[in-house]
Amino acid sequence: MINIFGLAIGIAACLLILQYVRFELSYDNFHEKSDRIFRVQQDRFNEGKISTQWAAGAAGIGLAAKQEIPEVESFAKLTKTGGVLNYDNKKFREEKMYFANDDFLPMFSYTVVKGKSRGALAEPNTAAITVSAAKKYFGSEDPLGKTISRNKREVYKITAVVSDMPVNTHLKFDVLLSFATFVKLTSPEAETKFDWDGFYTYLLLKPGSDPKTVETKIAKLVEKRIGAGMKQTNEAVVYHLQPVRDIHLYSNYMMEAEVNGNGKSVSFLLIISIFIIVIAWINYINLSTARALDRAREVGIRKVMGSYRFQLIRQFLLESFLINLFAVILAFLLVIISLPLFNSLTGKEISFSLLSDGKFWLALSVIFIGGTFLSGLYPAFVLSSFKPIEVLKGKLVKTKHGSLLRQSLVIIQFAASVALMVGTYSVYSQLQYMQKQDLGVQIDQTLVLRGPNVTDSTYEDKLNAFKTALLRVPSIRKVSASTEVPGHKVGWNAGGIRLVGSDPGKSNQYRIIGIDYDFIESYGLKILKGRNFSEQYGTDPNAVIFNEAAVKLMGFTRLEDALNKRIEFWGDTYTIIGVVTNHHQESLRAAYDAHIFRLIPDSDNYYSIKLQQADISWTGIIKIAEINWTKFFPGNPFEYFFLDEHFQEQYKADRQFGKTFGLFAVLAIVVACLGLFGLASFVTTQRTKEIGIRKISGASIPNILLLLTKDFLNPILISFVIATPITYYLLRQWLENYAFKININPWMFIIPALIILSIALITVSMKAIKAATANPVKSLRTE
Repeated sequence: MINIFGLAIGIAACLLILQYVRFELSYDNFHEKSDRIFRVQQDRFNEGKISTQWAAGAAGIGLAAKQEIPEVESFAKLTKTGGVLNYDNKKFREEKMYFANDDFLPMFSYTVVKGKSRGALAEPNTAAITVSAAKKYFGSEDPLGKTISRNKREVYKITAVVSDMPVNTHLKFDVLLSFATFVKLTSPEAETKFDWDGFYTYLLLKPGSDPKTVETKIAKLVEKRIGAGMKQTNEAVVYHLQPVRDIHLYSNYMMEAEVNGNGKSVSFLLIISIFIIVIAWINYINLSTARALDRAREVGIRKVMGSYRFQLIRQFLLESFLINLFAVILAFLLVIISLPLFNSLTGKEISFSLLSDGKFWLALSVIFIGGTFLSGLYPAFVLSSFKPIEVLKGKLVKTKHGSLLRQSLVIIQFAASVALMVGTYSVYSQLQYMQKQDLGVQIDQTLVLRGPNVTDSTYEDKLNAFKTALLRVPSIRKVSASTEVPGHKVGWNAGGIRLVGSDPGKSNQYRIIGIDYDFIESYGLKILKGRNFSEQYGTDPNAVIFNEAAVKLMGFTRLEDALNKRIEFWGDTYTIIGVVTNHHQESLRAAYDAHIFRLIPDSDNYYSIKLQQADISWTGIIKIAEINWTKFFPGNPFEYFFLDEHFQEQYKADRQFGKTFGLFAVLAIVVACLGLFGLASFVTTQRTKEIGIRKISGASIPNILLLLTKDFLNPILISFVIATPITYYLLRQWLENYAFKININPWMFIIPALIILSIALITVSMKAIKAATANPVKSLRTE
């Protein structure tokens, strides 16, 4: 039963993790041309050092590559947008909306259920929508040919309906607007400019083309187009081609279309799956070889009766086959039962359709057949090698070789268990550290409203009236408008910013946050030097406030040195009037960004409502805010979120990884302890007479316990020594993902080691105490 349950748990855990890993690796594999599709990723350098890395790049890179590089078959270009779409009194704010060129749909294998992929986005004011979006706006009506408005200003004709996005794609959209419309709304330069960033570009290479060769040609192209200007400002731009299938796991740059996965986390889970199945197989080998003496007479009699060695090997392999078969059947049932729980744990949508997947059954077959031979072969050869005369005369003795092998396997088992327990403890510690760290900004008691998209020339007056109406509520302390709120990377990135009169080569990129007069006080940002924006100063529209990181990037060694200095910003001049503390704009994975705060009182991205005290109910506040919203901003959906919950969403993937890692680490330890319990049972049984003689000779119960447990504790202690340096290295690798992280200290290894040692000691002691307290007379009478 120990063998079957241990193997079943190991196989089930291994299969679940393998399905998860397979799902993570399946992103964007469904595109027929996925092996030839590459995203153009942009790195920007300043003074020879990398300053920013972007998932999006220049507006003109795709067209230029298509025109000048023969290996490029076509290019797709997108840029994200937003707004409120209206149709027949139905209005919804769309977050997953892009302007896309006409090559996008033909390049990717999204199923077009109505209309055609080629030509759907060729003309201005055309749009393609998903099936879900079509149902949301048009119900049962045929959407083709109908028009939909954006922000009550632009009108788009529906030319195609696309199937909903599969879960396993790095780019998900609900609405695509033709890029020709974007050019019409902005400038023809949106097709050609190399200093206008924020555009996702995908290249479809011709069959047989080498992406490295294309990268080299792109570098020459960039040098030809903007090389001279870059040298004047001491800047550089480098483009890399990312295989579309690698983006989900190995890309975490600015402006990613979606929150991507983590290749290292997937690798760690794959290691766990290997650990668990190996631990289960080791259990079988250990228990089978430990039972060798019990089965010695059986082997001797079979050989005397004429059995050949290969027949005995076949018999023992058949036993291994049957035990693995029962374990596989039980594991199969465990996978079916636990799949919904596993999905909720990982946040993925791995369905029961995996049971109809040939690769699932292939993995199951490999584990089954591999397990049968790997776990059964060595015991089969050991048991079949016994000499019948020695066995039947009772002259068979235990060999040091067999004992050494079992101890070595126990060391491997518990070295893996220690590594997993240390990993679990470290993941938990890092998560707690991130969630409890002072953010440098007050996000509690904050209700954030998404700003209106449908506005007119009276917007600023309406905003001020909206604020005034809310501030009449006694429980509301502040209302502030801004272009950003904490919880994600600042989207407004500006390059070329430098001190007035300084060398253009000294310019840098900064993240710009537009705020009103109340933002800094509302969010509790501490002013270290200078002052806040104030309506008493008429020059503040031409003033800025730096954070500490921005001051350092500008080259000042002391904060006060930055005060009253003037900077050039996109052709305008601004004066630095204050310096505030750094704050965590996003999760602690990211380092402090260089932020510049600009006074934009009529910002329309977010409105932050701050309460006076913590014990006030939000229900009434939300109702009041909605009534006033409808009054001042009609035609805009009322959408809100709580900032603390919004901020914590950044750690969702870390929490899921921690829970998943922890669960399977516990399963690995359970399987290892099952084997240890079985091994202790057999060893104790074999030493029954010895224990009886020792008790008659005066040995105490503690003496007997020490005798029985020390043979198991020694290899466990050795496993700690082996696991520690390996785990330390892996832990350092994992923590490299975080800009702010825990310090690796001895207690991170000591505490998990003590937990495992205690579990192992309890496991062995359960049998040792029973043997030590047994009547020695009964012990001596046993065969």
